[in-house]
Amino acid sequence: MGEIVRFIPKSELERARLIAEARAIYDSIFPPAAPDRARQDDEDSVKS
Repeated sequence: MGEIVRFIPKSELERARLIAEARAIYDSIFPPAAPDRARQDDEDSVKS
């Protein structure tokens, strides 16, 4: 059988590229929290 090929519009590719670039800039300014610290914060908010 033949494979299905999905054509992605240029605008959608550009949008994804810009989002990835913005996320990288944001993460360089505000580094993500350590995974175990974020989990503790979530547990505290559930208990309250």
